[in-house]
Amino acid sequence: MDRIDAVRLARFSAASTEADGAGTAAPFDAPSAGMRSVRMDVVFIENFVGQTIIGIDSSELHDPQPVRMNLAIGVPAIRACTTDRIEDTIDYAAVRSALHALLASHGVRLLEALAEAVARLLITEFGAHWVRVALAKPAKFDDVSAVGVQIERQRGDVPQATAGLAGYASLGAGMIPG
Repeated sequence: MDRIDAVRLARFSAASTEADGAGTAAPFDAPSAGMRSVRMDVVFIENFVGQTIIGIDSSELHDPQPVRMNLAIGVPAIRACTTDRIEDTIDYAAVRSALHALLASHGVRLLEALAEAVARLLITEFGAHWVRVALAKPAKFDDVSAVGVQIERQRGDVPQATAGLAGYASLGAGMIPG
């Protein structure tokens, strides 16, 4: 298994309902003050670069462009610290593969929406309790090194899947025209 142990995650889910706080910490610092009362271990991926179609200008909607991500993925007391087993932690190789798949298929136009999709992926598919996603376009303008967005989310911020017609309301929302 390359996901975090579901039983361990269920034990900590009650702690993830606390109110989130604001902070200005760097991408690989611990969660912002007030965000977590449970001790977090952080798995990180630094300077991941992938290609994707994203943007609001028509010139950006035809050819993939580079995006750079820094990810901090918080989980309560990673069991792998004592077991030395990949099954007991976040498998960053699996995260990397999932990010490449997301970049190939996301269908959003704004970095903010893509960062939200990355956060949701890390929380729902990899069992993260807290994430910081810094996402940048390194080649957008000649006079700046990068433009981008940084978000923090925790498990309680990600709504559970809804049943009924509400799930159909956003079908196709934000899709890039073909």
